[in-house]
Amino acid sequence: MEETSPRLTLQPDADAPRAHLLGRWTAARLADPAAWAAIQDTLSSVTPSTSPAWRWDLQGLERLDHTGAQVLWNAWGRQWPGNIALSAPHRAILERVARYTVQPPPPQARSLLTRFLLLGDVVLRVTDHLVDLTRLLGQLLLDARRLVKAPRDGPWRDVSGHLFNIGARALPITALVGFLIGVVLAYLMSQQLRQFGADAFIVNILGIALIRELGPMLAAILIAGRSGSSITAQIGVMRVTEELDAMRVMGISHGFRLVLPRAMAMALAMPLISVWTTLAALLGGMVAADLSIGVTPAFFIETLPKVVQVANLTLAVGKSVVFGVLIALIGCHYGLRVKPNTESLGQGTTASVVTSITVVILVDALFAVVFKNVGI
Repeated sequence: MEETSPRLTLQPDADAPRAHLLGRWTAARLADPAAWAAIQDTLSSVTPSTSPAWRWDLQGLERLDHTGAQVLWNAWGRQWPGNIALSAPHRAILERVARYTVQPPPPQARSLLTRFLLLGDVVLRVTDHLVDLTRLLGQLLLDARRLVKAPRDGPWRDVSGHLFNIGARALPITALVGFLIGVVLAYLMSQQLRQFGADAFIVNILGIALIRELGPMLAAILIAGRSGSSITAQIGVMRVTEELDAMRVMGISHGFRLVLPRAMAMALAMPLISVWTTLAALLGGMVAADLSIGVTPAFFIETLPKVVQVANLTLAVGKSVVFGVLIALIGCHYGLRVKPNTESLGQGTTASVVTSITVVILVDALFAVVFKNVGI
């Protein structure tokens, strides 16, 4: 180790333990990993409760800056030791560090009243979101009635553009993920069904699981992460650039021009993406079943309509429409709540994705309970 490196020598004598500081205790020298590790190992034996009993000799220091002084001050338990020898410049640096070092407040146990107030704060925030979502849904219904009365004035170009971005551009990723999910499920099921000689029932299990549940939910989760976040980001950027304020000044309705086209596009695209994802998953399951347990694609295609009722597909399409509208509303809700700064934009986009996925799972569970006797 170089002579200029920070060093600390401890002499734990029985009567007067001594600590000698040598070298340069500066930020540049303390940044050396070897020197820092050696300093930390030595200081760990000097606890804040015993540091006043040590005699600290700082006269051998070549240089001391505020970083080195902060390291010493923390090692002393943020109080002056009882016996210390140092020069006037070094004392001035340590006094300055001691003056501006903030003592952290002691942790305080939360009282019952504090917890009650925190719970009330959470309830108020959730209620605020629910009220805004309800208002947004009501405005969407009013805008839909306006569109029915005057279809020529509708934002059809925006709807077609969102359909392309939400639907057509999402087809490759949804097909890939659906295919892989089908392969994984088929391989896992085949291992269990083979033990009981029930290889043919893989068509029943895959058909019900993919068509009724996994296909629509997987498509909704992917679209929530891909398109839901995009909706929030687009409207949030309009808030940052003050385009929303300009639209209000010009008398252009946010709901009719921003929320309605996205909700319509999502409601139209989600059922198609759901069916597309389900077909890709069935294709993957069919290939895996043929390779793992010898269930041929011809047998798979012939048996599937017999064991899976059409009501399952109807239920899946209906759920997908609901999922699409909810994802669009949540994305627009968080986009309209973005404040004119980039930090709020990032937080709103993250909250939009998390909320959309959570709501999709909750609504899917509700559909499973309500329609438990349909198509089974």
